[in-house]
Amino acid sequence: MNKRKWLYTATVAAAVIVLITAVFFNRGTLAMLGFDWFLEGRIEKKLEPTYKPVEGREPVPVSMTEKKQDPFAVLLLGVDQRGNETGRSDTMIYTVVRPEDGELLMVSIPRDTYVEIAGKGYEDKITHAYAFGGAGMAMDTVGKLFDAPIHHYASINFEGFRKVIDKLGGISLPIEEDMVNDDYDHEKFVIKAGQDTYNGRDTLNYVRYREDAGGDMNRTERHQIFLTQLMDKAKQMNQWSKIPDLIDIMGDNFSTDMRPQQLIDLGQSMLQANERQIYSHSLLGNGRRLKSGGAWVYFADEEDLAKVQTMIKSWLDADTPAADLVLPDKYTVNKAKDVQSLSSAETDTEEGR
Repeated sequence: MNKRKWLYTATVAAAVIVLITAVFFNRGTLAMLGFDWFLEGRIEKKLEPTYKPVEGREPVPVSMTEKKQDPFAVLLLGVDQRGNETGRSDTMIYTVVRPEDGELLMVSIPRDTYVEIAGKGYEDKITHAYAFGGAGMAMDTVGKLFDAPIHHYASINFEGFRKVIDKLGGISLPIEEDMVNDDYDHEKFVIKAGQDTYNGRDTLNYVRYREDAGGDMNRTERHQIFLTQLMDKAKQMNQWSKIPDLIDIMGDNFSTDMRPQQLIDLGQSMLQANERQIYSHSLLGNGRRLKSGGAWVYFADEEDLAKVQTMIKSWLDADTPAADLVLPDKYTVNKAKDVQSLSSAETDTEEGR
């Protein structure tokens, strides 16, 4: 049995976000060609192989009225999969998509989070839910953890990750010192610091890196850095002709229970939003061994878990205006600092008169 523990980011989120962002920032060119023709003609056909519904599970319906789509939740899975094996979900991100206002909430779940596995009746690392029962069991387990529905899943494997990054010409990463992964039971690699861009292999290793003191929290922070850098790269991508190639990569390495037309509708909804914002949060907690010499597990902080559950309910409520959404603490703190700074500046101006 291979004992090496892989870690890798929500590449499926990356693939979908890159696709949507690339289309968004090239919408002028696409409009000249006919946006509906481009997507519904070529891309819908290319997306057909990605549709892989969960056996015995009907997708939770999402309300749509005259093309208006309510918020919905997608479980994004980064899967450590070799050959025909099921693999493990080394990355799990509960994502709420609000098509009408273009907002996205992404809650990262550390892979070692110790929870009750749905359908098993015992507790284990949440990463094992996918290994035991595929996307369906992973969805049920995360849904129970957050006390919230999951309407769809989407997953991508290592090969897809590397190919997406390489197709984009690599991305920038803030690596100031060489990252060396060389523990006896880990994959051996070195990522050289100071490169202008990092290819798919180095980027994959960056988000898989395990040997820093911060454990799962540092890894999820790297996920978020990666996604931010990927969004910046997509904004700079002027070659809209790469979009079909990205779809081809998704077709070979990407699975979802969203039909091709749903993915297209999502892209169009995001395009029509006046503003788009991604908010991210990593489930807080503490890690320890269950017993001396035993497995290392991560226990979610109950207070933070309750906040996340409240936040998700707010985001899934179609009647909640974007301005009233419950946000992760780091965003409310930043807003408070901005308001305080503005207030101080106004006071100084008044005193200077």
